[in-house]
Amino acid sequence: TNLFAGTKNGFFLSTNSGTSWMSINDGLTNTNVRAFAIDGSTLYAGTWGGGVFFIKENTSNWTAVSNGLTYSYIQALAFCGTNLYAGTGGGVFLSTNNGNNWTVFNTGLTYTYVQALATIGTNLFAGTGGGGVCLLINNSSTWISVNNGQTYYTDVYSLACSGTNVFAATYMGVYLSTNNGANWSQINVGLVFSYVWALDTDGTNIFAGTNGGVFLSGNNGSN
Repeated sequence: TNLFAGTKNGFFLSTNSGTSWMSINDGLTNTNVRAFAIDGSTLYAGTWGGGVFFIKENTSNWTAVSNGLTYSYIQALAFCGTNLYAGTGGGVFLSTNNGNNWTVFNTGLTYTYVQALATIGTNLFAGTGGGGVCLLINNSSTWISVNNGQTYYTDVYSLACSGTNVFAATYMGVYLSTNNGANWSQINVGLVFSYVWALDTDGTNIFAGTNGGVFLSGNNGSN
């Protein structure tokens, strides 16, 4: 199983489930890698200050794809259908041609510091710094705010999706929505460190990276 790691020192690949790692940085003119997105055999990397790069499977050289990307500090990448979205400190950018060209995509975003992106089907969620979660339905042209139940914890550091569940990491723990963000509830039983910076899912397993280490829930965050 291949594993990918983006670090401030570049991109690393493991082909043996993490037993050993190799650096693959040729062509990566900025090695502070903050985000990934995969489309078939192509891997996209978002860097902090250098824009977006891509690399093809079984090749060793990155290619820059940042034309029109006027904010180069990338915090999140996500595909929704064939559209590629980049979350930055200057909002969301959209590419409809695999990163070759980008346009700003901020209509409806009241807070443009976008820290996380995640998809369920044709719905795209954006986690912002100060504005909570916003939703783009079916590749429409306007973001809508979806923060009912999350009013006071509007700095969203990470998002993760599993089935119809959306999880949001905040400084007050992991929030869950089962209805595309229309309502949120806290799911913090057993989570003794409330600052959650990163989330990932594997089936019903949720991994939360906190200021006190990594926590695991095997039942969609119930405990």
